[in-house]
Amino acid sequence: MTGSGRVAGKKALVTGAAQGLGAAMARMLAAHGAKVALADINRAGAAEIAAEIDAAHGAGTATALTLDVTDADAWPHAIDDAARAMDGLSVLVNNAGIATLGSIEDMPVEAWHRIMAVNVDSVFLGSKAALKVMRDHQPGSIINISSIAGIVASHAFVGYNTSKAAVWMLTKSIALHCAREKLAIRCNSVHPSFVDTPLIEGLARGTAEERNAKLARQIPLGMIAAPDDVAYAVLYLASDESRMMTASELKLDGGLSAM
Repeated sequence: MTGSGRVAGKKALVTGAAQGLGAAMARMLAAHGAKVALADINRAGAAEIAAEIDAAHGAGTATALTLDVTDADAWPHAIDDAARAMDGLSVLVNNAGIATLGSIEDMPVEAWHRIMAVNVDSVFLGSKAALKVMRDHQPGSIINISSIAGIVASHAFVGYNTSKAAVWMLTKSIALHCAREKLAIRCNSVHPSFVDTPLIEGLARGTAEERNAKLARQIPLGMIAAPDDVAYAVLYLASDESRMMTASELKLDGGLSAM
Protein backbone atom coordinates (compact mmCIF):
# COMPACT_ATOMS: atom_id res chain seq x y z
CA MET A 1 0.00 0.00 0.00
CA THR A 2 1.44 3.36 -1.03
CA GLY A 3 -0.24 6.45 0.38
CA SER A 4 -0.42 10.13 -0.41
CA GLY A 5 1.03 11.68 2.74
CA ARG A 6 -2.38 12.63 4.10
CA VAL A 7 -1.10 12.20 7.66
CA ALA A 8 2.56 13.00 7.09
CA GLY A 9 4.13 14.13 10.34
CA LYS A 10 1.36 12.66 12.51
CA LYS A 11 2.29 10.39 15.41
CA ALA A 12 -0.43 7.89 16.22
CA LEU A 13 -1.02 5.36 18.99
CA VAL A 14 -3.48 2.59 18.09
CA THR A 15 -4.80 0.19 20.73
CA GLY A 16 -5.79 -3.38 19.99
CA ALA A 17 -3.35 -3.27 17.09
CA ALA A 18 -2.17 -6.88 17.04
CA GLN A 19 -4.94 -7.98 14.67
CA GLY A 20 -8.18 -7.04 12.96
CA LEU A 21 -9.22 -3.41 12.84
CA GLY A 22 -6.28 -2.14 14.89
CA ALA A 23 -3.72 -3.72 12.58
CA ALA A 24 -5.54 -2.35 9.52
CA MET A 25 -5.63 1.15 11.02
CA ALA A 26 -1.93 1.08 11.88
CA ARG A 27 -1.05 -0.08 8.36
CA MET A 28 -3.26 2.58 6.81
CA LEU A 29 -1.87 5.46 8.88
CA ALA A 30 1.72 4.38 8.20
CA ALA A 31 1.03 4.04 4.47
CA HIS A 32 -0.13 7.65 4.40
CA GLY A 33 2.86 9.09 6.23
CA ALA A 34 2.30 8.72 9.98
CA LYS A 35 4.51 7.14 12.57
CA VAL A 36 2.56 4.54 14.52
CA ALA A 37 2.77 2.89 17.93
CA LEU A 38 0.90 -0.39 18.09
CA ALA A 39 -0.33 -1.17 21.60
CA ASP A 40 -1.82 -4.50 22.59
CA ILE A 41 -1.86 -6.94 25.48
CA ASN A 42 -0.53 -9.36 22.84
CA ARG A 43 2.84 -7.71 22.31
CA ALA A 44 4.15 -10.47 20.06
CA GLY A 45 1.27 -9.90 17.67
CA ALA A 46 1.76 -6.14 17.74
CA ALA A 47 5.49 -6.57 17.14
CA GLU A 48 4.79 -8.75 14.09
CA ILE A 49 2.55 -6.07 12.54
CA ALA A 50 5.07 -3.35 13.45
CA ALA A 51 7.86 -5.28 11.73
CA GLU A 52 5.70 -5.65 8.63
CA ILE A 53 5.06 -1.89 8.61
CA ASP A 54 8.75 -1.09 9.03
CA ALA A 55 9.61 -3.41 6.16
CA ALA A 56 7.14 -1.60 3.92
CA HIS A 57 7.79 1.99 4.98
CA GLY A 58 11.21 2.13 6.60
CA ALA A 59 12.76 1.38 9.97
CA GLY A 60 11.37 3.50 12.79
CA THR A 61 7.94 3.91 11.23
CA ALA A 62 6.31 1.59 13.76
CA THR A 63 6.90 0.48 17.31
CA ALA A 64 5.14 -2.15 19.43
CA LEU A 65 4.03 -1.64 23.02
CA THR A 66 2.57 -3.93 25.67
CA LEU A 67 -0.65 -2.47 27.09
CA ASP A 68 -3.59 -3.77 29.06
CA VAL A 69 -6.07 -1.00 28.24
CA THR A 70 -8.01 -1.64 31.47
CA ASP A 71 -4.95 -0.92 33.66
CA ALA A 72 -5.04 2.71 34.82
CA ASP A 73 -1.42 2.61 35.98
CA ALA A 74 -0.18 1.23 32.66
CA TRP A 75 -1.64 3.97 30.48
CA PRO A 76 0.70 6.87 31.40
CA HIS A 77 3.72 4.63 30.82
CA ALA A 78 2.40 3.52 27.42
CA ILE A 79 1.74 7.11 26.39
CA ASP A 80 5.23 8.16 27.47
CA ASP A 81 6.82 5.19 25.68
CA ALA A 82 4.90 5.95 22.48
CA ALA A 83 5.79 9.64 22.61
CA ARG A 84 9.44 8.81 23.21
CA ALA A 85 9.54 6.37 20.27
CA MET A 86 7.79 8.77 17.88
CA ASP A 87 9.05 12.08 19.28
CA GLY A 88 5.53 13.10 20.20
CA LEU A 89 1.89 12.06 20.06
CA SER A 90 -0.80 13.74 17.99
CA VAL A 91 -3.33 10.96 17.31
CA LEU A 92 -4.91 8.43 19.67
CA VAL A 93 -7.09 5.65 18.27
CA ASN A 94 -9.02 3.92 21.05
CA ASN A 95 -9.80 0.74 19.15
CA ALA A 96 -9.40 -2.12 21.66
CA GLY A 97 -12.70 -3.79 22.39
CA ILE A 98 -14.55 -7.03 23.00
CA ALA A 99 -18.03 -8.28 22.12
CA THR A 100 -20.01 -10.55 24.44
CA LEU A 101 -23.46 -11.93 23.75
CA GLY A 102 -26.02 -11.77 26.53
CA SER A 103 -29.41 -10.37 27.47
CA ILE A 104 -30.24 -8.47 30.65
CA GLU A 105 -31.24 -11.74 32.34
CA ASP A 106 -28.54 -14.12 31.19
CA MET A 107 -25.39 -11.95 31.06
CA PRO A 108 -23.15 -12.71 34.08
CA VAL A 109 -22.21 -9.74 36.23
CA GLU A 110 -18.52 -10.54 35.72
CA ALA A 111 -18.95 -10.38 31.94
CA TRP A 112 -20.74 -7.04 32.29
CA HIS A 113 -17.87 -5.60 34.31
CA ARG A 114 -15.30 -6.94 31.85
CA ILE A 115 -16.93 -5.47 28.75
CA MET A 116 -17.30 -2.10 30.47
CA ALA A 117 -13.64 -2.16 31.50
CA VAL A 118 -12.32 -3.02 28.04
CA ASN A 119 -14.74 -0.99 25.92
CA VAL A 120 -15.42 2.09 28.07
CA ASP A 121 -12.86 2.46 30.86
CA SER A 122 -10.04 2.11 28.32
CA VAL A 123 -11.31 5.11 26.33
CA PHE A 124 -11.56 7.21 29.48
CA LEU A 125 -8.12 6.16 30.73
CA GLY A 126 -6.42 6.47 27.36
CA SER A 127 -7.86 9.88 26.51
CA LYS A 128 -7.09 11.22 29.97
CA ALA A 129 -3.46 10.11 29.77
CA ALA A 130 -2.95 11.08 26.14
CA LEU A 131 -4.23 14.65 26.44
CA LYS A 132 -1.39 15.53 28.78
CA VAL A 133 1.08 14.79 25.96
CA MET A 134 -1.07 15.76 22.98
CA ARG A 135 -1.32 19.34 24.28
CA ASP A 136 2.31 19.77 23.21
CA HIS A 137 1.77 18.29 19.73
CA GLN A 138 -1.27 20.05 18.30
CA PRO A 139 -3.23 19.79 16.09
CA GLY A 140 -4.39 16.43 17.33
CA SER A 141 -7.19 13.92 17.02
CA ILE A 142 -8.71 11.34 19.36
CA ILE A 143 -10.65 8.68 17.46
CA ASN A 144 -12.87 6.32 19.44
CA ILE A 145 -14.11 3.14 17.79
CA SER A 146 -17.69 2.71 18.88
CA SER A 147 -20.22 0.68 16.86
CA ILE A 148 -23.58 1.00 15.20
CA ALA A 149 -24.59 -1.18 18.16
CA GLY A 150 -24.11 1.94 20.29
CA ILE A 151 -26.99 3.53 18.36
CA VAL A 152 -29.17 0.56 17.33
CA ALA A 153 -29.97 -1.90 20.12
CA SER A 154 -30.43 -5.67 20.26
CA HIS A 155 -32.02 -7.82 22.97
CA ALA A 156 -28.95 -10.10 23.00
CA PHE A 157 -26.24 -7.42 23.20
CA VAL A 158 -27.00 -5.66 26.46
CA GLY A 159 -23.36 -5.23 27.45
CA TYR A 160 -22.02 -4.40 24.00
CA ASN A 161 -24.89 -1.99 23.20
CA THR A 162 -24.42 -0.16 26.49
CA SER A 163 -20.64 0.02 26.32
CA LYS A 164 -20.59 1.36 22.76
CA ALA A 165 -23.32 3.91 23.54
CA ALA A 166 -21.16 5.06 26.45
CA VAL A 167 -18.19 5.50 24.10
CA TRP A 168 -20.43 7.61 21.84
CA MET A 169 -21.32 10.04 24.65
CA LEU A 170 -17.84 9.99 26.19
CA THR A 171 -16.49 11.09 22.82
CA LYS A 172 -18.74 14.14 22.77
CA SER A 173 -17.74 15.14 26.31
CA ILE A 174 -14.03 14.86 25.48
CA ALA A 175 -14.54 16.91 22.32
CA LEU A 176 -16.38 19.70 24.13
CA HIS A 177 -13.76 19.77 26.87
CA CYS A 178 -10.97 20.21 24.33
CA ALA A 179 -12.91 22.95 22.54
CA ARG A 180 -13.56 24.77 25.83
CA GLU A 181 -9.86 24.55 26.66
CA LYS A 182 -9.06 26.11 23.26
CA LEU A 183 -7.10 23.03 22.23
CA ALA A 184 -6.67 22.11 18.59
CA ILE A 185 -7.52 18.54 19.52
CA ARG A 186 -10.66 16.99 18.10
CA CYS A 187 -12.52 13.88 19.25
CA ASN A 188 -14.90 11.82 17.13
CA SER A 189 -16.39 8.33 17.17
CA VAL A 190 -16.62 5.75 14.40
CA HIS A 191 -19.64 3.42 14.24
CA PRO A 192 -19.19 0.37 11.99
CA SER A 193 -21.73 -2.39 11.60
CA PHE A 194 -20.38 -5.91 11.03
CA VAL A 195 -16.70 -5.98 10.01
CA ASP A 196 -14.88 -9.07 8.79
CA THR A 197 -12.60 -9.49 11.82
CA PRO A 198 -12.31 -12.08 14.62
CA LEU A 199 -14.79 -10.00 16.66
CA ILE A 200 -17.76 -11.31 14.66
CA GLU A 201 -16.88 -14.98 15.17
CA GLY A 202 -19.76 -16.70 16.92
CA LEU A 203 -22.44 -14.24 15.77
CA ALA A 204 -23.94 -16.77 13.36
CA ARG A 205 -23.64 -20.50 12.77
CA GLY A 206 -21.89 -22.18 9.87
CA THR A 207 -18.68 -21.48 8.03
CA ALA A 208 -17.12 -18.01 7.88
CA GLU A 209 -18.64 -17.55 4.42
CA GLU A 210 -22.10 -18.61 5.63
CA ARG A 211 -21.83 -16.37 8.69
CA ASN A 212 -20.78 -13.36 6.62
CA ALA A 213 -23.58 -13.95 4.13
CA LYS A 214 -26.15 -14.14 6.93
CA LEU A 215 -24.88 -10.93 8.52
CA ALA A 216 -24.76 -9.19 5.14
CA ARG A 217 -28.48 -9.85 4.65
CA GLN A 218 -29.14 -7.46 7.56
CA ILE A 219 -27.34 -4.59 5.78
CA PRO A 220 -29.14 -2.52 3.10
CA LEU A 221 -25.97 -2.44 0.95
CA GLY A 222 -25.90 -6.24 1.16
CA MET A 223 -22.36 -6.64 2.46
CA ILE A 224 -20.31 -6.47 5.62
CA ALA A 225 -17.35 -4.14 5.94
CA ALA A 226 -13.71 -4.96 5.32
CA PRO A 227 -11.19 -3.70 7.90
CA ASP A 228 -9.88 -1.10 5.44
CA ASP A 229 -13.36 0.43 5.17
CA VAL A 230 -12.98 1.46 8.80
CA ALA A 231 -9.28 2.25 8.47
CA TYR A 232 -10.02 4.81 5.75
CA ALA A 233 -12.45 6.56 8.11
CA VAL A 234 -9.74 6.67 10.77
CA LEU A 235 -7.31 8.06 8.21
CA TYR A 236 -9.73 10.92 7.45
CA LEU A 237 -10.31 11.71 11.13
CA ALA A 238 -6.57 11.60 11.88
CA SER A 239 -5.82 14.01 9.04
CA ASP A 240 -6.22 17.78 8.99
CA GLU A 241 -8.84 17.26 6.28
CA SER A 242 -11.33 16.77 9.12
CA ARG A 243 -10.29 19.87 11.09
CA MET A 244 -13.90 21.10 11.42
CA MET A 245 -15.21 17.75 12.63
CA THR A 246 -15.45 17.17 16.37
CA ALA A 247 -18.00 15.65 18.76
CA SER A 248 -19.41 13.79 15.75
CA GLU A 249 -20.20 10.20 14.92
CA LEU A 250 -19.18 8.66 11.61
CA LYS A 251 -21.49 5.78 10.68
CA LEU A 252 -20.12 2.97 8.51
CA ASP A 253 -23.17 0.76 8.66
CA GLY A 254 -24.23 0.24 5.06
CA GLY A 255 -27.53 1.98 5.79
CA LEU A 256 -28.54 -0.21 8.76
CA SER A 257 -29.37 2.67 11.11
CA ALA A 258 -31.67 4.26 8.52
CA MET A 259 -34.11 1.34 8.63
